Amino acid sequence: MITSQQIETWIRAALPCDFIKVEGDDGQHFSAVIVSAKFRDLMRVAQHQLVYRALGERMHNEIHALSMRTMTPEEWRAENG
Repeated sequence: MITSQQIETWIRAALPCDFIKVEGDDGQHFSAVIVSAKFRDLMRVAQHQLVYRALGERMHNEIHALSMRTMTPEEWRAENG
């Protein structure tokens, strides 16, 4: 069964993250907040595509659903002080 920590590790391995938190306890449905400078100047769809690429085939085979909120470091700071 896939864990939140595994997903976090896979994303961090492919994408430099200033902050990441993945939650989900049923092994198939997860939610994530991901903050990365790589998201700068990208539309949300393109940001999510970066995350999907980081997860590769796992997104099709092992992870049933991943809802995510992606932000740049500047957006994160503006929201979280």
